[in-house]
Amino acid sequence: MSFDLPEPTPADCRGVLHPQAVAGLSLFNQGKYWHAHEALETAWLEESGETRHLYRGVLQLAVTYFHVTRRNYPGVIKVYQRSQRWLDPFPDVCCGLHLGQLRRDAAVVLAEVQRLGADRLAEFDLTLLKPAVWDLPDETI
Repeated sequence: MSFDLPEPTPADCRGVLHPQAVAGLSLFNQGKYWHAHEALETAWLEESGETRHLYRGVLQLAVTYFHVTRRNYPGVIKVYQRSQRWLDPFPDVCCGLHLGQLRRDAAVVLAEVQRLGADRLAEFDLTLLKPAVWDLPDETI
Protein backbone atom coordinates (compact mmCIF):
# COMPACT_ATOMS: atom_id res chain seq x y z
CA MET A 1 0.00 0.00 0.00
CA SER A 2 1.47 3.32 -1.04
CA PHE A 3 0.15 6.73 -0.18
CA ASP A 4 1.43 10.27 -0.03
CA LEU A 5 1.67 12.04 3.29
CA PRO A 6 0.92 15.74 3.46
CA GLU A 7 4.13 17.74 3.62
CA PRO A 8 4.63 19.28 7.07
CA THR A 9 4.73 23.05 6.95
CA PRO A 10 7.35 25.12 8.78
CA ALA A 11 4.62 25.99 11.28
CA ASP A 12 4.16 22.28 12.09
CA CYS A 13 7.76 22.16 13.31
CA ARG A 14 7.75 25.41 15.31
CA GLY A 15 5.80 23.97 18.20
CA VAL A 16 7.03 22.09 21.20
CA LEU A 17 7.08 18.36 21.65
CA HIS A 18 4.04 16.74 23.24
CA PRO A 19 4.78 15.83 26.90
CA GLN A 20 4.35 12.14 26.09
CA ALA A 21 6.80 12.52 23.21
CA VAL A 22 9.34 13.99 25.65
CA ALA A 23 8.68 11.07 28.01
CA GLY A 24 9.06 8.65 25.11
CA LEU A 25 12.32 10.21 23.97
CA SER A 26 13.66 10.03 27.52
CA LEU A 27 12.78 6.33 27.64
CA PHE A 28 14.35 5.89 24.20
CA ASN A 29 17.57 7.40 25.53
CA GLN A 30 17.51 4.99 28.47
CA GLY A 31 17.31 2.04 26.08
CA LYS A 32 13.74 1.27 27.15
CA TYR A 33 12.56 1.06 23.58
CA TRP A 34 9.26 -0.72 24.12
CA HIS A 35 8.20 1.76 26.81
CA ALA A 36 9.36 4.60 24.55
CA HIS A 37 7.08 3.21 21.86
CA GLU A 38 4.13 3.25 24.26
CA ALA A 39 4.66 6.88 25.32
CA LEU A 40 5.23 8.03 21.74
CA GLU A 41 2.10 6.18 20.67
CA THR A 42 0.12 8.21 23.19
CA ALA A 43 1.58 11.42 21.74
CA TRP A 44 0.79 10.23 18.21
CA LEU A 45 -2.82 9.41 19.08
CA GLU A 46 -3.36 12.69 20.95
CA GLU A 47 -1.79 14.93 18.31
CA SER A 48 -4.12 16.23 15.59
CA GLY A 49 -1.63 18.05 13.35
CA GLU A 50 1.02 16.81 10.96
CA THR A 51 3.42 16.45 13.89
CA ARG A 52 1.61 13.23 14.72
CA HIS A 53 3.47 11.63 11.80
CA LEU A 54 6.76 12.68 13.40
CA TYR A 55 5.78 10.84 16.58
CA ARG A 56 4.67 7.82 14.60
CA GLY A 57 8.02 7.66 12.81
CA VAL A 58 10.05 8.03 15.99
CA LEU A 59 7.98 5.38 17.77
CA GLN A 60 8.74 3.03 14.90
CA LEU A 61 12.44 3.77 15.28
CA ALA A 62 12.05 2.79 18.93
CA VAL A 63 10.51 -0.50 17.78
CA THR A 64 13.36 -0.91 15.28
CA TYR A 65 15.88 -0.58 18.10
CA PHE A 66 13.79 -2.94 20.25
CA HIS A 67 14.02 -5.52 17.46
CA VAL A 68 17.79 -5.02 17.33
CA THR A 69 18.05 -5.82 21.04
CA ARG A 70 15.86 -8.90 20.51
CA ARG A 71 17.95 -10.02 17.51
CA ASN A 72 14.89 -9.96 15.24
CA TYR A 73 16.42 -9.30 11.83
CA PRO A 74 13.18 -9.25 9.78
CA GLY A 75 11.58 -6.96 12.37
CA VAL A 76 14.47 -4.50 12.18
CA ILE A 77 14.30 -4.27 8.40
CA LYS A 78 10.51 -4.03 8.17
CA VAL A 79 9.95 -1.46 10.90
CA TYR A 80 12.94 0.69 9.94
CA GLN A 81 11.56 1.02 6.41
CA ARG A 82 8.15 1.91 7.79
CA SER A 83 9.65 4.55 10.09
CA GLN A 84 11.32 6.30 7.17
CA ARG A 85 8.02 6.75 5.36
CA TRP A 86 6.78 8.82 8.30
CA LEU A 87 10.03 10.68 9.01
CA ASP A 88 11.22 11.55 5.50
CA PRO A 89 8.93 14.57 4.97
CA PHE A 90 10.24 16.35 8.08
CA PRO A 91 13.19 18.76 8.19
CA ASP A 92 16.36 18.00 10.14
CA VAL A 93 15.02 19.81 13.22
CA CYS A 94 11.33 19.71 14.08
CA CYS A 95 9.79 20.85 17.36
CA GLY A 96 13.33 20.98 18.73
CA LEU A 97 13.99 17.30 17.91
CA HIS A 98 17.24 16.85 16.00
CA LEU A 99 15.65 14.50 13.51
CA GLY A 100 18.46 14.68 10.96
CA GLN A 101 20.89 13.26 13.51
CA LEU A 102 18.38 10.62 14.60
CA ARG A 103 17.91 9.55 10.96
CA ARG A 104 21.68 9.38 10.37
CA ASP A 105 22.17 7.33 13.55
CA ALA A 106 19.36 4.97 12.56
CA ALA A 107 20.87 4.55 9.09
CA VAL A 108 24.15 3.47 10.71
CA VAL A 109 22.21 0.93 12.78
CA LEU A 110 20.46 -0.42 9.71
CA ALA A 111 23.72 -0.67 7.75
CA GLU A 112 25.35 -2.64 10.56
CA VAL A 113 22.33 -4.94 10.91
CA GLN A 114 22.44 -5.61 7.17
CA ARG A 115 26.21 -6.15 7.25
CA LEU A 116 25.86 -8.71 10.04
CA GLY A 117 22.79 -10.38 8.58
CA ALA A 118 20.29 -12.49 10.47
CA ASP A 119 22.81 -15.15 11.47
CA ARG A 120 25.26 -12.74 13.12
CA LEU A 121 22.89 -10.15 14.60
CA ALA A 122 23.90 -11.27 18.11
CA GLU A 123 27.27 -9.61 17.36
CA PHE A 124 25.62 -6.18 16.95
CA ASP A 125 27.43 -3.48 18.95
CA LEU A 126 24.68 -1.96 21.11
CA THR A 127 26.71 1.24 21.52
CA LEU A 128 25.55 2.08 17.98
CA LEU A 129 22.06 2.71 19.40
CA LYS A 130 22.56 6.44 19.94
CA PRO A 131 20.27 8.71 21.98
CA ALA A 132 17.85 11.20 20.51
CA VAL A 133 18.68 14.88 20.99
CA TRP A 134 16.14 17.64 21.40
CA ASP A 135 16.07 21.22 22.59
CA LEU A 136 14.03 22.28 25.56
CA PRO A 137 11.55 25.13 25.02
CA ASP A 138 12.97 28.52 26.06
CA GLU A 139 10.61 28.86 29.00
CA THR A 140 12.06 25.74 30.70
CA ILE A 141 15.68 26.96 30.62
